[in-house]
Amino acid sequence: MQQRQIDGTRDWTEYRIELPLASGVRQLVFGALLVGEGTVWADDLRVLVDGVPLANVPRLETIIDKDREFVSGSGVSAETLSEQQIENLAVLARVWGFLKYHHPRVAGGELHWDFELFRVLPSVLAASSAAERNDALLEWTRRLGEPTPCEPCAIAPSDPVLAADVGWIEDEALLGEGLSAYLRNVHRNRFAGDRQFYIDRAPGVGNAVFTNEPAYDASVATDLGFRLLALIRYWNMVEYWFPYRDVIGTPWPQVLVDFIPVFAGAETFQEYNIALARLIVTIDDTHAILQTTVNPLPPYGECLVPVALRFVEDRATVAGYRHATKGPASGLETGDVIVAVDGAPVERLVEEWRPYYPASNEPARLNRMAMFVLRGACKSTELRIRRGARELDVRAERIPGAEIDYRVLATHDKPGDTFQWLTDDVAYVKLSTIRQADVPSYLEALQRASGLVVDIRNYPSEFVVFALGGHFVREPTPFARFSGPDLANPGAFAAIGPISLQPLEPHYDGPIAILVDEATVSQAEYTAMALRASPNAFVVGSTTQGSDGNVSTLPLPGGLASRFSGLGVFYPDGSPTQRIGIVPDVVVEPTIEGIRSGRDEVLEAALREISARADQSPSRP
Repeated sequence: MQQRQIDGTRDWTEYRIELPLASGVRQLVFGALLVGEGTVWADDLRVLVDGVPLANVPRLETIIDKDREFVSGSGVSAETLSEQQIENLAVLARVWGFLKYHHPRVAGGELHWDFELFRVLPSVLAASSAAERNDALLEWTRRLGEPTPCEPCAIAPSDPVLAADVGWIEDEALLGEGLSAYLRNVHRNRFAGDRQFYIDRAPGVGNAVFTNEPAYDASVATDLGFRLLALIRYWNMVEYWFPYRDVIGTPWPQVLVDFIPVFAGAETFQEYNIALARLIVTIDDTHAILQTTVNPLPPYGECLVPVALRFVEDRATVAGYRHATKGPASGLETGDVIVAVDGAPVERLVEEWRPYYPASNEPARLNRMAMFVLRGACKSTELRIRRGARELDVRAERIPGAEIDYRVLATHDKPGDTFQWLTDDVAYVKLSTIRQADVPSYLEALQRASGLVVDIRNYPSEFVVFALGGHFVREPTPFARFSGPDLANPGAFAAIGPISLQPLEPHYDGPIAILVDEATVSQAEYTAMALRASPNAFVVGSTTQGSDGNVSTLPLPGGLASRFSGLGVFYPDGSPTQRIGIVPDVVVEPTIEGIRSGRDEVLEAALREISARADQSPSRP
């Protein structure tokens, strides 16, 4: 629908969207979305499957529908976990996840694998030694059965971008001889299809799509078995389907061990959400948020001081107002540095909150924290601020979040039109409001430009990588390659690409300054990668968020979900972008003084660089 460019005042019109329905779909979300100002009316929304109303389409039942043993509770209980029980649960988690994605019966959808976890949990918790645990697991696997000899068999990739980490199944000291032998046999005869019951790939893209994963409801948060299921399910989704597993900052097996007692002790819905939020942070991915109905991120409260903060020179700095009248009435001014909130130094608060805020790198984490530093109860807050050389106290009123204009400073680009002239011959285009349909008119205007600034300190409103980037190259130019999951070799990721810009007319060959900073994330980073492939392009600004690749959604017990970057994104030579981001050619960061005086120091530096490069280039016709 986005491509239809529906705007202006129109009479009632019927619009139809036809989409392929993937197997295993359990939920379809649809509706109407208004971007910008105005009013939209929508009525008579209908869903048809092959022309038949959805209500009349027979439902296809799977094992998830048929196995109902634990829908009212897992029946799993335990007092404070011992070290042996934590070790037992960690081994069970790895065996359970390995079998989920390798054993043909499980991958083929014959078993409700969540409920199989509940069936084996009591005996694993009761085991008083590693030998007893391994015997319990071996007995459980015997009920599952040996896999049928494969024909054809899965073939291990010869040169994966990321290899599967399954060497642990050969560790007889950990698993015992019998269980290790069983797992090795499963691996030899693993599921070899291109679609599994619990995992698929997004059509045309290839990132992981998690299927037939019940989310249950919020009541399961008080159930120990379901909380452990959440941890074990999430851990194995990352272990086998996260393309950046190798750059997680903490050894992934250790994360599992560390979080078992955390989830065991999270006995309320809020505590469970906080446990999940902390777990999700450990994968070091800005895409990895928790989708929930409560707020798991400190500080807690429903109201905020109506100012926009940025961490500038590592200080929480007021950079604008998020309410036209109540912002200025707060007593805060642009350029003020927040030193303390209700007596707590901001530096200490940042350290305390760091384990709760998911991010690929520190600029991304601070960018997200800046939104909420001044959140809290709906009352006034005592702030210690630094204004120039002075420190002073300000009592600021918090207002309800519904009154906050979050669009203020959501991007750091230049106000005004999408396309502007900065000087007589230097043009500017920002991608936060760009339309692909307008690109030809911009290129026509650029024929008289001696320089161009492309501002990606934002998130592109439309995908313009090829429509814009093709005008900046004269020959096919690789700019990226991907890594995608290999369903026949869970945990392995194969190379895809390279992805190239194809030349388009009219060509623009003047200097191109690409602006980036901590607001540049995901598709914005991918766009910067593409545009900088032009021989005339250079990147100005600071470190981006370092999180790229199509997003996969991870359903979690409690009616919750998380996300992660589902495809690996690399430069053509294999250099990574995850956690690193787009590294500028010209590093420029805003200063507190620049914020106070209303300057755009990054744009100023780009103009100076364009001028220097234009002076060194031959005259353009």
